[in-house]
Amino acid sequence: MIQRVKLLLCIGIAAFGVSVMGGVTAAELPHYSDTQHLGVASCASSVCHGSVTSRTSTAVRQNEYVIWSRQDRHRISYNTLLNNESKAIAKKLGLKSAHTADICLDCHADNVATHLRGSRFQIDDGVGCEACHGGAENYISSHVDADTPRGEVLQAGLYPTDEPRARAKLCLSCHLGVGDKMATHDIMGAGHPRISFELDTFGALQPAHYVLDKDYKDNKWAGSSVELWSIGQVEAARQTLLLIRDRLNTKGLFPELALFDCHSCHHSMSDRKWVANDRSSLPPGSVRLNDANFVMLLAISSVVSQDLERSLKKGLRALHQTVEKGNNPKKKITSLLTKLDSLDDKLDKADLNSVVPKLRKAIVKRAAAGKLNDYVGAEQATMAVDMLLSVEGKRAKHAKSLENLYKSVNDEDNFEPYKFAKAMKKLAG
Repeated sequence: MIQRVKLLLCIGIAAFGVSVMGGVTAAELPHYSDTQHLGVASCASSVCHGSVTSRTSTAVRQNEYVIWSRQDRHRISYNTLLNNESKAIAKKLGLKSAHTADICLDCHADNVATHLRGSRFQIDDGVGCEACHGGAENYISSHVDADTPRGEVLQAGLYPTDEPRARAKLCLSCHLGVGDKMATHDIMGAGHPRISFELDTFGALQPAHYVLDKDYKDNKWAGSSVELWSIGQVEAARQTLLLIRDRLNTKGLFPELALFDCHSCHHSMSDRKWVANDRSSLPPGSVRLNDANFVMLLAISSVVSQDLERSLKKGLRALHQTVEKGNNPKKKITSLLTKLDSLDDKLDKADLNSVVPKLRKAIVKRAAAGKLNDYVGAEQATMAVDMLLSVEGKRAKHAKSLENLYKSVNDEDNFEPYKFAKAMKKLAG
């Protein structure tokens, strides 16, 4: 777990009706809901979610607010906008300030419309309760009533964060982008860290403010890490495709470069370690789309359906080449979205927990063979292998090899693909 924290630090950590398949629309997310957000203070009472200690006499711990306020990094997300780095970014972008600009607040706070802010709402609370759970105007009373069916509470506006696809879409709306909310190349050019995300790992690093007890499992989704990871990978790939479709060519001479692999451009001119990438088959000097969210899907599909793996790889390669030639990629994206729906359907029916060793070996074999020679693929593979070894109960046994693996991806600016492949070979052995 410590190594997972180190990796995330080095790579730049900063609703009801959600469809199972298909992308996120703004209206589905708490940030854009039309219900009033009452503010974190409305949840902070000791008889609500503000108890200093966890309680066992109720269905929830009742100390959720305390955990969030003391341990959760989302609590300080607004404060990040007040530091010198954010001030410098805002100045370069021509903004009056980071802590008043919507393009910053949309992800660093619960930036709902002014008329939807209750009397106790404070924007400087950061990413608070309602930013993830939805405006509490209509469920503030019913969600603590044990006699109120969960469906009614969801209908009243509580966002189903337990449901993995809904959770993935919610997290990805900031940690990847959705609609007009995205860390663009302009923003990153001004100094914002590169965006990277993996649902299970990032979730594991957050302090849990719930308990997976019988009550939780009876009423909510409570699958395994490997199931959450696989669903997260599908949703991330789907949202990546939708961003490419909607945001690739929206301005001027250049496309939206944030959709491409940063390291295909940003490296020293003396860096001559380029090798072919079988996911794109593009020549040296090409600016490749960031397909990190497809890397693990190829490993997953190789276990679930090899025909689907070949089809996904073919479709991904076609997308890369279409964008490289400057052609309209919408047909290729539509085809890939259909393939993702097929994979999603197969994952629903598959027992991934029974094939965890196969999944791990598929990733390790591919990486050890030098086929994950780009940083974005390597970091996804590292997080996945760590998680899978943990599920197998073998993490301690391979602690030294994992440590070497994390060292090989510790610095994205000096990433050596051969060292990464060598570290994976040790795990394979």
